[in-house]
Amino acid sequence: MIHLDWHERKTIKKVKCIHTNAKKYIVNHVLTPGETYDVKNETEEFYFIIDNSGKVGGFYKDYFEKA
Repeated sequence: MIHLDWHERKTIKKVKCIHTNAKKYIVNHVLTPGETYDVKNETEEFYFIIDNSGKVGGFYKDYFEKA
């Protein structure tokens, strides 16, 4: 039940958004290119970050580079 305390978890690392050109989903409403985000959890395919809406969301790693 990791999702219940994501806001209070320590940040694993920081990543910088490099683009919002999504093929399938609309991400430009919650991500800003050039903005740095705190990674709260990570899987092989996704970063779970606190996005511009203030909520934790999972996004493909190809939107980001290490900050």
